[in-house]
Amino acid sequence: MTTPRPLDDLLSQSDIQGKKVFVRADLNVPVTAQGTIRDATRLDRLLPTLEELSQAGARIGILSHFGRPNGTKNAAMSLEPIARALSSILAKQVGFCSDCIGHPAMTGMDNLAAGGLTVLENTRFHAGEEANDAAFIKSLSAPADAFVNDAFSTAHRAHASTEGLARHLPSYAGRSLQRELEALETVLGNPTRPVMAVVGGAKISTKLDLLFNLISKVDTLVIGGGMANTFMAAQGIAIGRSLCEETMFDKVRDILQAAQNSGCEILLPDDVVLAENFAATDSPISCQATQVPEDMMILDAGPLAVSKIKAAIVKSKTLVWNGPLGAFELTPFDEGTKIAAQFAAQQTIAGDLVSVAGGGDTVAALNHADAANGFTYISTAGGAFLEWLEGKTLPAIDTLQHNKLEKRVG
Repeated sequence: MTTPRPLDDLLSQSDIQGKKVFVRADLNVPVTAQGTIRDATRLDRLLPTLEELSQAGARIGILSHFGRPNGTKNAAMSLEPIARALSSILAKQVGFCSDCIGHPAMTGMDNLAAGGLTVLENTRFHAGEEANDAAFIKSLSAPADAFVNDAFSTAHRAHASTEGLARHLPSYAGRSLQRELEALETVLGNPTRPVMAVVGGAKISTKLDLLFNLISKVDTLVIGGGMANTFMAAQGIAIGRSLCEETMFDKVRDILQAAQNSGCEILLPDDVVLAENFAATDSPISCQATQVPEDMMILDAGPLAVSKIKAAIVKSKTLVWNGPLGAFELTPFDEGTKIAAQFAAQQTIAGDLVSVAGGGDTVAALNHADAANGFTYISTAGGAFLEWLEGKTLPAIDTLQHNKLEKRVG
């Protein structure tokens, strides 16, 4: 894998004191109607890059999108409250520029003291952001001498502030982005074998590329959630009233054949946990996967299936996890995910496993299982994480990896 220039290359430059540096962050965090941040994980992961640049004396402008304002200004999607939150988290004053281009951006960056920080207004207030428009990129890059991308979660988008700036300015990978790339390389690029993947979720149709890519890279693939129902039904197993994508049966058979050809073992649940309705219950029913009654629905992997997953984890050295094994938001159908995830965390803490997880409901499921802190790395990237697992090129990363500019493009 081509490696982006690290932050150290920028920090070591003799003129770093006073240099104007744009940091592409992901400040698109969940905020309440009262302006309170519900989850500051993405902000916390940004801190090392900001703190190191500030300590080196750089003048730092923080760029990000927020929500979907569709190219127009929208006060409800302003980044000003996020700037205040960053001030609190950093315990240091963080300014705010009322626009990311033009006079507010230029003067905001010029007026920063060495080590100072400011957040520039939502890049998506301009249509040129998502269009990756050349004229907008030129205006956006004007106040800066260098660009640091620390937003892996936006790397699958070829937007002005993600991919465009990396073509226009000397560019570097921030600490969080670098760590994400290293984690993904560990599990799929150059992993210690055997490699195991757990893929859960409701629908196969949303994860076809992921499944086909994984079976060529891992030794064991666990299928969970509603996807497992479709895999079983495609093989003639009755699944009652369970969620199922009948239009995916041919794709399932293609996946099974491809897995056989590549030597990848696919694990489906031997037993399942049932209910009459999609609702929490105090009286779940377990049965063999081949004995599901017509009026019941599968909502979790059963104890035998979870034991089999644990045995596979013991045999593995590397694990990538995406999605829950069942309806983890409903008690007691969170048990399968909780037990398997906690076991993976224990194996990781013991030094017997490298574990990386992310995408969709995965972070919520592992936090719910109280297992996230035990994993080697948890990605908050969502779509970018999934596209990487699917084997796709991420535009912002690709450009960053090949950027060799020493001076800004005029």
